[in-house]
Amino acid sequence: MDILLVDGYNIIGAWPELRVLKDKDLAMARDILISRMAEYQAYTGYQVIVVFDAHMSQGIETKYKNHRVDVIYTRENETADERIEKLAISLSDIRTQVHVATSDFTEQWAIFGQGALRKSARELLNESNMIETKIKKRVTKFTNEKPSKRIELDNEISAIFEKWRRGQR
Repeated sequence: MDILLVDGYNIIGAWPELRVLKDKDLAMARDILISRMAEYQAYTGYQVIVVFDAHMSQGIETKYKNHRVDVIYTRENETADERIEKLAISLSDIRTQVHVATSDFTEQWAIFGQGALRKSARELLNESNMIETKIKKRVTKFTNEKPSKRIELDNEISAIFEKWRRGQR
């Protein structure tokens, strides 16, 4: 099984579209990232966990599922990097390959030492864009190849059905 751990605010700060949006509406930037990661999860089959620092909210940590993506807000005074390192250690076993998406160079080396594979924000953006394009192509292909809902009938049968519809025998 493959698991993708995503450093949420790091990715938001690295993706151009989300970087611009975060200054106007941080919650919307988070929602878009989670939505994109849900598409990634659905397409690749990876388990996706997005980790956000709790610097924007005080108190205890929060965990929830959104579109089958696990979302974690760290507890106060715990960074996303620290939580990701702990998760990389605890989730790694012989049947699991952990991937970590972050552009934090120090974090990349720390998780690489734990046996996890690193994925830069740019790599994740490129993969996400490619997946989105493939999904759009599949939807378009499915829509275009969908059989028509009407059954083609010859004129004689159509006339009989029309009489029945009008209540005539």
